[in-house]
Amino acid sequence: MISTDRLAEIFVEAADTLVDDFDVIEFLETLTNHTAQVSSAASAGLLLANPKGQLQYIASSAESIKLLELFQLQYREGPCLDCFNTGEPVVNAELSEAEDRWPNFAPRAVAAGYRSVHAFPLRHQRKVIGAMNLFSTQPGELGQQDTRIVQSLADIATIAILQERAIRSGELLTEQLQSALNSRIMIEQAKGALARMHGIDVNLAFELMRRYARINHHRLGDVAQAVLSDPDGHPDLTRPQPGPKP
Repeated sequence: MISTDRLAEIFVEAADTLVDDFDVIEFLETLTNHTAQVSSAASAGLLLANPKGQLQYIASSAESIKLLELFQLQYREGPCLDCFNTGEPVVNAELSEAEDRWPNFAPRAVAAGYRSVHAFPLRHQRKVIGAMNLFSTQPGELGQQDTRIVQSLADIATIAILQERAIRSGELLTEQLQSALNSRIMIEQAKGALARMHGIDVNLAFELMRRYARINHHRLGDVAQAVLSDPDGHPDLTRPQPGPKP
C-alpha cells in the first residue's frame, strides 16, 4: 500500500493540473501511472467515450496495456466494456477463471502475464464517460480502501475531462456568438448599401437581401458579405432592375 504522504502528493498534483490550458492526454497518462502505484497493480489503462458513445483508447501506463485495451475494443469484450455499459466497477476478476465471461480477452491477458483485473467507471452523477482498467501480475484481491482510492482517482479523471470539454464548449460558444455578432454588423452595413443602390429604405433592402438568400440557398450573412465585398458578383441583387421596386 502506498504511503499516505505519497497519496496526498498524487491528489495535489492532480488538482494542480485542473487549469484551462492543461494537456488532457498528458494528464491522463500521468494519472494511469499514479493509479497503478496507488493500487499496487502492475499497470493501468483508460478508455474514453467519443461524442457518439463509442469507447476509444486514450491512455495507459504501459504499451502492453495499450494493446490489451485495443484488443478489448476490437472484440467488444472485457472489463472496461462491462464497466462502461453498467456504470459499476469490476473488481477482483481472476483472469484464469474468466474465459466464460471474456472468451477472447481473458486468455490474451493471461498470455500477456496478468492474473487479475479491475475496472472503474469514469462517471459524473449518472453520466459514464469511460472506464479505467487495472491489471495485476499476481492473483489477489483489491481491498476496500484501495478500491475507494482508485475510484477517487477515476473521479478526478472524470472532472478533468468534463472541465476540458466545458472549456472547449465555452470557447466554441464564444466563437459562435462572435460570428453571429459579426454577421449582424455586416447585414446592417449591407442593408444600407443596398438601400443606396436601389434608392429604397433599409427595411425593403433587408427584405430584398433575405429573399435573394432564400431563393439561392445562401446564408444571409454570406449574402451580406458579398454585397459589401463583391457587389458585381451578384447583379440580380445589387443592380437596380426595371419595373416596380420590391
